[in-house]
Amino acid sequence: MLVDSHCHLDRVDLAPYDHSFERFLQATLESGVEQMLCVSIDLESWPAMVELVCEHPQICWSVGVHPNDRERHEPSVAELVRLADSPRVVAIGETGLDYFRSEGGLEWQRARFRTHIRAAREAGRPLIIHTRAAREDTIRIMTEEDAAAAGGVMHCFTEDWNMAQQALEMGFYISFSGIITFKNAADLRELVRQVPLERLLIETDSPYLAPVPHRGRPNQPRYVREVAECVAGLKGLGLEELAARTRDNFYRCFPLAAARAPQDS
Repeated sequence: MLVDSHCHLDRVDLAPYDHSFERFLQATLESGVEQMLCVSIDLESWPAMVELVCEHPQICWSVGVHPNDRERHEPSVAELVRLADSPRVVAIGETGLDYFRSEGGLEWQRARFRTHIRAAREAGRPLIIHTRAAREDTIRIMTEEDAAAAGGVMHCFTEDWNMAQQALEMGFYISFSGIITFKNAADLRELVRQVPLERLLIETDSPYLAPVPHRGRPNQPRYVREVAECVAGLKGLGLEELAARTRDNFYRCFPLAAARAPQDS
């Protein structure tokens, strides 16, 4: 059974399912996906996201504010810790640094990242870290704020092996999305080969970054199978073994999610 370790279920396209979240979820489960982590990107939409997914045991979620949008409500450590006070909130984030899509003075982004790391340590939750074009500052702030004490995952990883090694040394997992199936992602596929299997996760980042052969269409959690197949080929494993290994990694990375794992696990 597969796990989608990072998706935005409140943003998936429900049109193919007659705009029914229940039908979408049923189709997803029937495709072999047993658990999904629905990831928060802002606190304005967080209550509606929680309301959408909270009745479904196959879904856990996070709380946090994405690094890109400066106009979002800026959370405090205390607010994030308070919102994380539920066994269904398994992580803090997504958070991090993104210098690719943000311009100008970015100290506000770095301050937001520090807030999330401090909240994760205080709440006892792992971090979901987004990083793009900010390798040195991401690792520097993780080190300065002792992100290793919280642990977590470098989500949708597209950086280099040096950064991956530093994150691994802090105890973080490395997660790969459908980008690894893209024709121009040869360097990233080589990185997949280098990351130790016991520290590797897979995700869709739905509704974004649909893998080949679905590229150009809205992504959805059941397409995590294509990511798994690509990783399995790169690691020289069968799909079932890769699914089992990444599933086990997910429950180690997010211990609160493990409590909701199917009983036959």
